[in-house]
Parts: sequence; structure tokens; C-alpha cells
Amino acid sequence: MDKLVLEKVRKEVSGQVLLQDISFAVPQGRVLAILGPSGAGKSTLLALLNRLEEPTAGTIYLDGTDIRRLDVLLLRRRVGMVFQHPTLFPGTVTANIAYGPSLRGEKPAQPVVEYLREVGLPQEFAARDAQSLSGGEEQRVALARALANEPEVLLLDEPTAALDKTAARQVEELITYICRHRGLTVVWVTHDLQQAQRVSDRVVLIIGGRKIEEGDTAGFFCSPQTEAGRAFLAGRLAEIGREVN
Repeated sequence: MDKLVLEKVRKEVSGQVLLQDISFAVPQGRVLAILGPSGAGKSTLLALLNRLEEPTAGTIYLDGTDIRRLDVLLLRRRVGMVFQHPTLFPGTVTANIAYGPSLRGEKPAQPVVEYLREVGLPQEFAARDAQSLSGGEEQRVALARALANEPEVLLLDEPTAALDKTAARQVEELITYICRHRGLTVVWVTHDLQQAQRVSDRVVLIIGGRKIEEGDTAGFFCSPQTEAGRAFLAGRLAEIGREVN
């Protein structure tokens, strides 16, 4: 069953086409990696999936329902997002993790210390000032904050790119474990090709706002079906430009 479906999604800003007729599906419980060079439209695409931005044309479905028909707060509860540079609010770690449920006048589904445990932080962090954390700790708290909404889908925009190599691998392994354990559907934007191979089941390659390839991860990395795909994996960006323009 497909959890997310995009049909001919287009995004224009001031006459510039950022995304052009993007269509693909994300099966329930699978991890899809979005790949492409800088400026390809990857982050823009991710922002459309929980209505941080709106498409110019086309439709995005969540469980078969056009997301524009859903209350935006409900949508963002069901479709959570973790950014490359998380923005934690002033106050304690507990206040940050409980923020989403508090907007609905609710308490988190489980104690905050359980979310901390899930992201590999000790319970003492509950009382810590959120502004005093390291980059890796911030990213773990941001993940816990997203999980406190009990999402069905998790959108990840380069969540490890700002971390050092050791912290990045730890956070990557943590996210992968949590997503598999919870059965989350994941759309993961990454520039790290090795990371994409480790974490994803399927990939979509976007270049110049267009979908160039889509397929299972192993097949794409072993045998890309387009010249642009082969050039991208080889790092020959000039060839990509000639292929897609």
C-alpha cells in the first residue's frame, strides 16, 4: 500500500520552475531517499509534503486523501519533519519535546524520558536548557520532538549533514532503527550517496527540478538506467546539465 503519492507536482516561484511534473509513490513503511545535486529542488519537494509550501499544480495524497483537504496541524502531526539545522525553542528539553502535543492541549503519549531513551539520551536531559546542547544532542532532541507527535511519516532534510562524522553515523543509525521499529514511512533527503545506500529501500533522483530516475536502491546504484543517473553517480555534473536541459 502506498502511503504517499505525488501526481504531476509542479512548483513555480516568481516565474521560475523549481519542480516540474514530479510523480512517484512511497510505500507504507519504506524509506525513500531523494537524491540530486544542490539546487535540484529536493528540499522544496520535502516542504510540499507537509504543506510548509504549496504546489503550483499537481496533487499530493496521504493514504489516498489530497493533503489540501486535511487540517494543516493534523497533517503536520501525521507527517513530521526533521531539518538539517534544528530550531529548538528557548526552555527545557522537556518543553521542546512536549511542544506539539501541547498545541493540541494534550500531553505526549508517553513520558518525555521515554522519548529521550528512544533517541539515546539519558533522562537527566529532560531538565537541560535546550539552548546548551551540542549539534548531535540537538538533532536527537529534534527527533524526539517529532516522535512525540506520533507521526506516520517522517521527512528528513539532510539530518546528519551538519554533524561530525562520528555523530552523523550515530544519528543515522538511530533514525534507521527508530523508523524500522516504529514502521514509519520515511522520505530522506541526503547528498551522501553512501548514506542513501545504507538507509533506503528506494531512491528518486531529481536534477533541475525534474525526476530523472526512480527505483529500488540496489538497482539504481548498481545499474542506473539513464545517462544522467550514471553521470550523477560518477560526479560528472557537466554531463548532467547537458542531459536534462
